[in-house]
Amino acid sequence: MSLSPKSSALPAPSRRLPPGLLLGIAALLVVLALPMRDALPPAGHRVLAILAFAVVVWISEAVSYEASAVIITSLMAFLLGTAPTVADPSQLYGTSAAISMALAGFSNAALALVAGALFLAAAMTHTGLDRRIALYTLSRIGAGTWRILLGAIAVTVLLSLVVPSATARSACMVPIMMGVISAFGVDRRSNVAAGLMIVVAQATSIWNVGIQTSAAQNLLTVGFMEKMLGARISWIDWLIAGAPWALLMSAVLFCTVLWLLPPEPGSAPADREVIKRELAALGPMPGAQKRLMGVTVALLLAWSTEGKLHSFDTTSITYAGLVVLLLPRWGVMDWKDVQSRIPWGTVIVFGVGISLGTALVTTHAGQWPANEVIARTGLAALGPLGILAVLTAFLIVIHLGFASATALTSALLPILISVLTILPGDFNRLGLTMMLGFSVSFGFMLPINAPQNMVCLGTGTFNARQFAKVGIVLTLVGYGLMLVFSATYWRWLGWM
Repeated sequence: MSLSPKSSALPAPSRRLPPGLLLGIAALLVVLALPMRDALPPAGHRVLAILAFAVVVWISEAVSYEASAVIITSLMAFLLGTAPTVADPSQLYGTSAAISMALAGFSNAALALVAGALFLAAAMTHTGLDRRIALYTLSRIGAGTWRILLGAIAVTVLLSLVVPSATARSACMVPIMMGVISAFGVDRRSNVAAGLMIVVAQATSIWNVGIQTSAAQNLLTVGFMEKMLGARISWIDWLIAGAPWALLMSAVLFCTVLWLLPPEPGSAPADREVIKRELAALGPMPGAQKRLMGVTVALLLAWSTEGKLHSFDTTSITYAGLVVLLLPRWGVMDWKDVQSRIPWGTVIVFGVGISLGTALVTTHAGQWPANEVIARTGLAALGPLGILAVLTAFLIVIHLGFASATALTSALLPILISVLTILPGDFNRLGLTMMLGFSVSFGFMLPINAPQNMVCLGTGTFNARQFAKVGIVLTLVGYGLMLVFSATYWRWLGWM
């Protein structure tokens, strides 16, 4: 008995291109068709067209970030390859030189640090040390609604130090917190459950600001600092600047959740022993976790003393730690253990993002819009605090359209750094770049604005409206605190 063709045929895949991709292509062609500006070289004109395509595709998520990285690389190879060089307009770049420009980001130390950070995060999840740290911290905080919320924030702070991936931290926290919700008998749709999960997502974003190695966009910012400003901010200097802001914002988050999502009568969890039983079930700490803890503490000490006790950079220190973790017998994992836990797409997108940002500089594509912004907005007359206020507000608003802070950083930070370098006046451009890097992590308002938000939204414990209520307060207060810190604390540190 034979099957009919109709019954055996698979559904035909859709041949229609996603609307976002079509819009991206249209943006590319429109920018290419615009009249050339005398101050903008042809190569820079084409890089801006590629940037327009990238922004539309990243905002619409028409294709995956990994696929967009491949498309952008190809566009850079052919559009730049057929463009005259900036140094000698009578010569073309050629596709060989252009593809080298498109892949230049993969030799950047910031990309190496991101890859190393992902390895550390994989080691944490492979050995289960992240879960042990989370449960131990919660067991010390205790039960009760406010204690559990405070415990979730405390765990996030600790994991931000040792797990350099926001997505990995939230992925670790979610099952633990869902287990707490279930064990305490709390309704999944209650304010307690909603508040707990919102705290996990929002605290992760807050501490992306406080700790340099906690998020990929921070490391991308450091990479652009080195490339465009010839200097970077050390791990400890970033912590000294960002951690006080993050601590205050953690208190704001705690109070806001209790205010906007008050616990229902009789819904407060009260059994502290539940968490202790979960921790006891893990048993004694195995040797792999002890060794990983030792390496992690050593890395934290080495990161925090860079420039004080030694001159080794953060990337080199991190890779020394990875050597120990990957050693036979003495390490905690091998390549097979780690390769499936690394989001390699993040590494690819990060590398292409650095390449695109570097091309914006080398082809003068970043300087031209920077000059236009200064000429048409009167930014030069505002002074450092006014400049930061305007550019930070711009990044916070534009972030509403981005699902990735890394993509936002790749697209806009090189142009904003170019604005800072061209502006007249005696102010600390490196410090202002760090503060703009802080504002990139303001993914507080919409669940789609950060991967950790989407991980927590997937639990079904809260809706977008509840998230936005808390997020609007955090955004407004966080922006105000940034201005206050800029006028006082960060100025005293010499970063303004």
